Formats: sequence, C-alpha cells, structure tokens
Amino acid sequence: MKMQRWAFSVLMIAGLLTGCQSSQAMTMAVPDSSSAAASVNSSAAASSESQDASSLNPISESSLSGSASVSLKMPSASAPYTPPVLNCVPESAEKDQSFLNGAVFVGDSVTLKLKNYVTQKRKSEPGFFGTAAFLAAGSMGSGNALQPLSADSIHPYYNGDKALLEDSAAKMGADKVYLMLGINDVAPYGVEGAAKNLEILAKRFRDQVPGIKIYIQSATPMLPEKQKKTLNNPNLERYNQLVSEFCEKDGWHFLDVASVMRDGTGSLKREYCSDPDDLGLHFTDAACEVWIHYILTHTGG
Repeated sequence: MKMQRWAFSVLMIAGLLTGCQSSQAMTMAVPDSSSAAASVNSSAAASSESQDASSLNPISESSLSGSASVSLKMPSASAPYTPPVLNCVPESAEKDQSFLNGAVFVGDSVTLKLKNYVTQKRKSEPGFFGTAAFLAAGSMGSGNALQPLSADSIHPYYNGDKALLEDSAAKMGADKVYLMLGINDVAPYGVEGAAKNLEILAKRFRDQVPGIKIYIQSATPMLPEKQKKTLNNPNLERYNQLVSEFCEKDGWHFLDVASVMRDGTGSLKREYCSDPDDLGLHFTDAACEVWIHYILTHTGG
C-alpha cells in the first residue's frame, strides 16, 4: 500500500513537472511581435545609416525572413522639393514702367546683367524701365559695401568718382532703392553674417536718404552642379528667409525674385542661365524679362 502511494506520488510530481516544462516551452515559442518589429526597424536604421542616399530602395515584405507581417519603407532617394514660404510683397496688377522713375538698383554682377539688358532695350524704347538707374559692380556684396572707400574697395563709380552706395543714391535723388546682394556674401560671412550686413546697409540708405522706399530682392539660385560647400541653394534659401524676416521687422518690402527663377528642384532654370559652363548663376535676357515683370507686379501698393 505504501509502495502504491509512493509510486502514485512520483507519477503526480512527474506530471506536474512535464506540465510546467510544456507551458514554458509554449511561452518561449511565441515571439514578442513588438520587440521583433523594433529589432527589424533598428537593424534597418543601422543599415540605412551606412548607405548612400542614392542606394536606398523600399524593402518588400517578402525580403524580411520570418517577419512577413512587418513592412518597412525606406525614404525616397530624391524627396520632392518644397519651395520656402516667405513673407514677401504680394502680386498685384502690373504697373507701368514709369513706376520705376526715381528708382536705383543696387547689386552685383547679376544686377549688372539687368543693367546691360535695360541699356540695350532703351536704344529702341527710351522709356523702358522708367528712369531707373544702377549702382552695380562685379563682386559687390553688402560686406564690402560697408567698407570705407579706398583704392582697392569695391564701390561703383558715380559721376566719375568712387562713392559709398547710399551717398550716390542721395545724389541721384532716388526715392526707391532695390537691393539685391548675397551671392558674394554667403561664403565669406556665412548665412547669418551676410543677412546682418545687408540689414546694416539698408539702414544706411534709410538714414542717408530720408523717406526712401526700400525694396530688398532675394538672392537667386544657381545650377545644381555649380553649388559649393558654402555657396549653394539651401544656404541661399536660408539667407533669404533671414532677409525676409528683417524686412518684416524693419518695415521694408521683400521681393522673392528667386521664386520665379527656380525650377522644380530649387535650382536656377537652365533656360535662364547664361553661364552654365562657368559659375552657373548669371541670367539670360529671358530671365531679365521675367525679373522685370515680377518687379512691376510686386510693387507694394
């Protein structure tokens, strides 16, 4: 009898142990789906960090062994370009060219192209672009415009003499000034420094020519293959953002000329580029026509 009870006890204990082992085995066999997904995502992220953006492709569900229910989508190699939204003068009905009487356009070699275009057009159309005048020089920037006059300084001549921009505008009797600078400033001064220099220069015009109406035009884009480490389209867009912000603060008119010059990728339209084999940022006559139309349809009332 005792032997039977002992045998029965042994059988009961064995059964309990077998049940515990079976239960444990079932628990381990069921993976934590959330941790598995996290592991796959972590692995994919680590892998993607070591890849060049151009090599990223969507990963299909079937390529994930044992994770048929997990779907990973890698980022597109070329995300669609989203143009910046800037606080600028709204579009309005096109003004007559005489609106530009008394205006002076200040800028670098990009503005020099506009000057040459206007000069050529005035040979057959004397009233073209109103009586607008130009103060432009190659390599001009707001940074070097703030420097004192010297034999080596980059300041345009007025009536045969090199002069500070704001002084020349005052002597011209300007009632409007259109500033477009930045291409020659972003690299040496950085985005923030370039924007600050332009604001200081604009304030000089305000102080030297009381009542002058100040228009600041955005820096325009360049061809994608001509971008440099610092001078590039993303930096120019950040520069324009800062410029638009101080224009709003100071009560000046910001003209987003870049918005009509860029293509769907944020670069200068190729048909608007006159130097694709050189700097890749100067304009054609067609670009000047678009530019002038933009100016006359964004006058600020």
